[in-house]
Amino acid sequence: MSHFVNMEVFSNYQKYIDHEQELRENIRIVVREIEHLAKEATIQLQVIHCDLSKIDAACSLSRKQIEACAEKYQKLSALVPPGQYYRYSDHWTYITQRLIFLIALVIYLEAGFLVTRETAAEMLGLKTKHSDGFHLDIEDYLLGILLLASELSRFATNSVTMGDYERPLNISHFIGDLNTGFRLLNMKNDGLRKRFDALKYDVKKIEEVVYDVSIRGLSNSAESKEQPKVESAE
Repeated sequence: MSHFVNMEVFSNYQKYIDHEQELRENIRIVVREIEHLAKEATIQLQVIHCDLSKIDAACSLSRKQIEACAEKYQKLSALVPPGQYYRYSDHWTYITQRLIFLIALVIYLEAGFLVTRETAAEMLGLKTKHSDGFHLDIEDYLLGILLLASELSRFATNSVTMGDYERPLNISHFIGDLNTGFRLLNMKNDGLRKRFDALKYDVKKIEEVVYDVSIRGLSNSAESKEQPKVESAE
């Protein structure tokens, strides 16, 4: 009896499917390890909302978790076949954005400026060019930075509660510059554009905190900014 279907073809298909499933499972295992480290770093940094004196220690501990993530990304890089980064990137996109947020928060708390994509990539052991293989995608970097705005708006409110009335003004200047920078971009990515749209609410929330501090006369910086100079009559 003739066979119109070559069953060996399906056997080969099954081998491909089995290999693909095994590869994806190995990727998921490493990603879960990264997620655990990121969770630990997040927990460490939550202390900034209740005890300003522990900020330096929290940043130091978080850096250790981030350094450990770099080793995990090296494992991911070894797993992903050359030239197939975007085929599997959906597994690590979200956690990478989350780590960029954590790195940006640590750098801001330590030095008060915005971390660059190059520095963030270096901290995670990633490249910055697509042609170099496993890299930090620009959109993942930008989405991570936008997560920072929401955290800083919360931090501004809690800083006032803890008696630090100058910090909200500094945060307001930083987020204002960040907002200006993002407005220079022509964002065609839907997720990025939607997240940027939410930035205006973070800006507004921080401005309300600064206004409240200023109107109550709690911040010397805000007060001196709003009061006009009075020239003495001669």
